[in-house]
Amino acid sequence: MIFMDDPKKLRELIRMLERKLGILQDSGFSCCQITMSQCHALVEIGRAKGISLNELAELLNLENSTMSRTVNNLVTNELVKRDIDPEDRRYVTISLTDKGNDIYQEIEEEMNVYFTKIYEAIPADKRQQVLESIDILLESIDKSSCCE
Repeated sequence: MIFMDDPKKLRELIRMLERKLGILQDSGFSCCQITMSQCHALVEIGRAKGISLNELAELLNLENSTMSRTVNNLVTNELVKRDIDPEDRRYVTISLTDKGNDIYQEIEEEMNVYFTKIYEAIPADKRQQVLESIDILLESIDKSSCCE
């Protein structure tokens, strides 16, 4: 049985989670004079080792034009480079430069330390439950769309 307040409670808990994780932006977690959206893009490019603009935009749930501006700024800052596919000149792969890789590694290390602290603060017998619940939440978000 779903109580009327349960969806409201879910909304409030997610809002609180967003705010608390938003503190990462305010505290300047390692993003080294780049915006948070550039930081997210840099991390995804680093994890993929090489990715197209379209794939990156889809992964970050952004419009191609927005993603293009973000990547342009990363190129200007010499953090990423564009490589044209020799087989298909219309296909461009985005990858990290050495400077971008250094920042990516720094971000990954800081985030790993931060989330290890969070994970360890969860009671040991609840850790798996928390991970499973977040998985279920993400799947449910994927299945639902806002404003239908």
